[in-house]
Amino acid sequence: MTDATADEIRRFTTSDGLSLAYRDTGTGLPVLCLPGLTRDGRDFDHLAPHLCHVRLIRLDWRGRGASDHDPNHLNYAVPVEARDVIELLDHLGIGQAAIIGTSRGGLVALTLGLIAHDRLAGVLFNDIGPHVEEAGLGRILDYLGRDPVWKTHEEAARELPKVSPGFANVPHERWLEEARRRWIETPEGLKITYDPKLRDAVLAHAEVPPPDLWPLYEGLTDLPLAVIRGAGSDILSRATVRRMRQLKPDLITVEVPDRGHVPFLDEPHSLLAIETFLERIGT
Repeated sequence: MTDATADEIRRFTTSDGLSLAYRDTGTGLPVLCLPGLTRDGRDFDHLAPHLCHVRLIRLDWRGRGASDHDPNHLNYAVPVEARDVIELLDHLGIGQAAIIGTSRGGLVALTLGLIAHDRLAGVLFNDIGPHVEEAGLGRILDYLGRDPVWKTHEEAARELPKVSPGFANVPHERWLEEARRRWIETPEGLKITYDPKLRDAVLAHAEVPPPDLWPLYEGLTDLPLAVIRGAGSDILSRATVRRMRQLKPDLITVEVPDRGHVPFLDEPHSLLAIETFLERIGT
């Protein structure tokens, strides 16, 4: 890092020539935040003030946020994104990092455990595990790659509580911040902040039977691990969390009330899990 305090977008070039965006703040243990399928590093903005004692790195996936879109939409795939993570760590000269993986980010972390285990200091899964519930996947496919019907951020903030299963007691101002992160407001209405061809990629990859991810999780059990589950999640079930703990008895587990998929990570329950996780690594 040239400036440990500047919360600004930085860039690096991948081996296949894309410019990807990331933010890199603070000093100490490198903690790499990997966002969900359609999201970007800004999803961790509310977590950042609570982690001033670590080096917090927030990546925008290819095709999302401020990163380049990929001309080959089939590269919007977990193995390619795992390669991007390794190349970012190489670019930053980081040998090993702790991972906070939200949804898709947690799936990438499972893959990293297979191909680059030595680069991981530990993994915290935010509402994701080795088994993903079909009901939640169907809900995501309903909106993936499509602009919302709402015209303004204000309208979206009013409607988001109605279409966000599992969420309750979220102030309007917070939903407004979420809307501003998820969509760009234009005269024609709200527009998504990622490549719409991400939908085509997900549908194409779905034609292949999903791999068994449990062996990948078992391969991580020698590391500090944690899982945060939204109490109303339709992606990560309690049964999956139980099995994760059976395979890793000292797994740090927290269920966040009034949250579905995914917790924001600045809730008291989430922060407790994150701090316990980081203490276990040795910050």
